[in-house]
Amino acid sequence: MTPKHETKQQVILSTAHEHYGKKLNSYAFFRVSNRAVSEDLVQDTFRKTWSYLVKGGKIDVMKSFLYHVLKDLIVDEYRKRKSSSLDALIANGFEPGEDNSERLVNVLDGKRAILLISSLPEKYQKVLKMRYVQDLSLKEMSLITGQSKETLAVQVHRGLKKLKALYKFV
Repeated sequence: MTPKHETKQQVILSTAHEHYGKKLNSYAFFRVSNRAVSEDLVQDTFRKTWSYLVKGGKIDVMKSFLYHVLKDLIVDEYRKRKSSSLDALIANGFEPGEDNSERLVNVLDGKRAILLISSLPEKYQKVLKMRYVQDLSLKEMSLITGQSKETLAVQVHRGLKKLKALYKFV
């Protein structure tokens, strides 16, 4: 890789980190429920993306690529995760007395909504997960699915309407 090409790749990756870093962190935190681990996973995502770019890899949609790499790293994290004893957690600085009830309610509401998405018809599940879980834009969704942005917007709207109806009944 030439120095000029490497500089160009650095700019691309820096811009991607600036635009998607926070969203990737929140996505990872939602999945692993540990701030430090989620930050490490996001850092590994950008490191692996950099390695791929240096090797001459081509990325069509950066956001989709980053989420794909992060999702794979999260799966790897689940596979290697070990349970910890309470004594070990306390020795590492965990204090069980904090009141996170408001945050817990928000997390549980979010998980409830995510679970309810799976009870929707398949076409609504797919677009709602891409839009709100992976945080893809309509343009990116259009590139992935091959459907027009307008069609996807209608499906997202209808899916949300059905999800809101389900959410009220549950």
